[in-house]
Amino acid sequence: MELKLIDLDQQRTGYRQFISCWLYQSADVTFIVDPGPTSSTNHLISTLRESVTHLDYILLTHIHLDHAGGTGTICKAFPEAKVVCFEPAATHMVDPARLWEGSQKVLREIADLFGQPEPVPEDKFVPADSVPGLQTILTPGHAKHHQSYIYDDILFIGEAAGLRLNVNGQEYLRPATPPRFFPKVAVKSLDKLLAMDLPSRCAFAHYGMAENCREILELARGQHKNWVEHLRIAFTDYKWTAELQEEALQLLIEKDPLLSPFNNLDNDLQVREREFFRNTLEGMLGYLSL
Repeated sequence: MELKLIDLDQQRTGYRQFISCWLYQSADVTFIVDPGPTSSTNHLISTLRESVTHLDYILLTHIHLDHAGGTGTICKAFPEAKVVCFEPAATHMVDPARLWEGSQKVLREIADLFGQPEPVPEDKFVPADSVPGLQTILTPGHAKHHQSYIYDDILFIGEAAGLRLNVNGQEYLRPATPPRFFPKVAVKSLDKLLAMDLPSRCAFAHYGMAENCREILELARGQHKNWVEHLRIAFTDYKWTAELQEEALQLLIEKDPLLSPFNNLDNDLQVREREFFRNTLEGMLGYLSL
């Protein structure tokens, strides 16, 4: 068995060590998890062709552009591949017009960076239980159609536990909560995973491999709840502004040891993280304003 992380760097400041695709190869099966956006499909295809002659499956944890936008293009390059995703979401891959429109509203100019998704032929989709040895767990929160996978000794978690980085030996972890955010749903998904007999390794979409699967899920669960409470106490005006964003970021860096490595990130990664912290903050403030 061989497991490889393929970086899908984007042409924007800080968009490295961020988007990735996992390639799993064994004598029995070859699959990828989250092929990424349309913008990086040429790089992904050329990298896959270095070792892949037959691609069995494309597993999608969810259909956001940065995870699944390139699926249609990858299917053209590897026509034998079948696609697995949350079944009701497949219609938005077959006809991605609404997916593209919604992504432009939420991601703004970042949607154009990722590129417009190509349609995926309907006959490419297969149910998850048709993949031998694959265990699928519905884990909404980051997205209502989000699901995680266990295969072999690896949990492919997508964004159910947010984003993580190893920063000079320290774990950097932050929630990924785009509008609209439903914290009880997100925590319930983590509870579902924590109730399972988990593998030791946890493969994040953003970013890399955590060797302490149960521990990092417990940390993510506590972080979701703590961020909401810190923001609830600190802010009575739940409308986003640039000034409020910076104030909230500094508050959470001070209160949350999992976010404190932010100050040790390279400058370009700090720029990127501020961009995505805005989405998280808008999601949480939107929840608090209900």
